[in-house]
Amino acid sequence: MSTISSSPSCTGLLLAAGSGSRFDPDGVQNKLLQVLPDGRSVAATSAANLLAVLSRVVAIVRPGAATLAQELAEAGCEVIVCEDAAAGMASSLVRGLTHTIASNGWVIALADMPLVQPATIAALATAVAQGADIAAPTFHGLHGNPVGFARTHLAYLLKLTGDEGARSLLQKFFVTEVVVEDAGVRRDIDTPSDLQRITA
Repeated sequence: MSTISSSPSCTGLLLAAGSGSRFDPDGVQNKLLQVLPDGRSVAATSAANLLAVLSRVVAIVRPGAATLAQELAEAGCEVIVCEDAAAGMASSLVRGLTHTIASNGWVIALADMPLVQPATIAALATAVAQGADIAAPTFHGLHGNPVGFARTHLAYLLKLTGDEGARSLLQKFFVTEVVVEDAGVRRDIDTPSDLQRITA
């Protein structure tokens, strides 16, 4: 697959281990497997956007998500299972980081954000490669996802717990803001109405 020029040492982590309870409290429909207008699932599209830029993308799924794991593997991701995914997003993030511990940097993305443009991912990876410790996209002055991290903050990332993800680090440390014209950095799919707005 051809890639946009970017940092080859930056690894993509695709967090895909959430329960999606706001989308379907009964757990029958996995929001990440919902099909978008182009025929690909939400998760596969999110993965493709990362893979268009980064040579290595590791997707973290929850136990029992065989169909999702297969789709992500077919998309080109390296798929790993987070056995304690129910403990919160931080568990999945730490699982991905420990699996890719030798990386020089990471672009941490959410699988329910399929509208993020590959050019945005490339800009974040480039910012990390050029020395940014944390690189976050901003759209109309508001921070979004994904976020790039250098090894500088690895120790802090590995100590995260619960469902906070890496957001707390953005409040504690200097963030290099990468201004983008990409509304996708602010658009995730939490509810059926979110999906309808994207597919309409």
